[in-house]
Amino acid sequence: MSVDAVTGNETSPTAPSLAVSGLAYAYPDGHQALYGVELALGKGERVALLGPNGAGKTTLVLHLNGILAAGAGTVEVAGLPVVKRNLAEIRRRVGIVFQDPDDQLFMPTVREDVAFGPATAGMRGAELEARVREALEQVGMAEFADRAPHHLSFGQRRRVAVATVLAMRPEILVLDEPSSNLDPASRRELADILRTLDVTVLMVTHDLPYALELCPRAVVLSEGVVVADGRTQDLLLDEELMRAHRLELPFGFDPGSVRVG
Repeated sequence: MSVDAVTGNETSPTAPSLAVSGLAYAYPDGHQALYGVELALGKGERVALLGPNGAGKTTLVLHLNGILAAGAGTVEVAGLPVVKRNLAEIRRRVGIVFQDPDDQLFMPTVREDVAFGPATAGMRGAELEARVREALEQVGMAEFADRAPHHLSFGQRRRVAVATVLAMRPEILVLDEPSSNLDPASRRELADILRTLDVTVLMVTHDLPYALELCPRAVVLSEGVVVADGRTQDLLLDEELMRAHRLELPFGFDPGSVRVG
């Protein structure tokens, strides 16, 4: 074990970025959303989380930073259990980018939005300014630091939303439908950015071509359980699997024709 120089928390350099074991959860109304989910993400992996509506994807994601507490089973981020005493650190390590960027952009300027998280954690002065600049440069938005977020295009706002999370230097970046409502150019620009990030990525998406483009590995969640876990291309080529779990490729799209690295 080693100790994080900033937080003082013990960390394990060999632990996976995410380890979910036997995770089960029922909502207060009795609806059982998850049934013993098993999932592990290695450091630096990019993994797509696929599944039909109602599969439990959002419920799973809300366990990763402690918004929901496991009814049974465990969740660990870099070896750190997601339990009440660790929530402040867990929420720094697991950054969630929502489907609608306006859900997380609320300050007068881009700079202030990106600075909000680190400033709340106590960062000040030149260190804070450097952290904001670094995050904006990662998403190609440094020149827009003094702009009001509502003056940006939707694609630019999504990139700023990613920067607000990157400013916290997370272990895991969770993206909820990152390609939704993007025009083709913005979609490509975001993909180029995501490929450069040195962070573990869990991408929740119905956009199967985007999943294939960005994530070498995919996990299919259906009716609260993991029903498939493997190479994204292999899963998308499995017609029986796709049909059984209501996953449909766009008309004319052949995942077998895509060259993947």
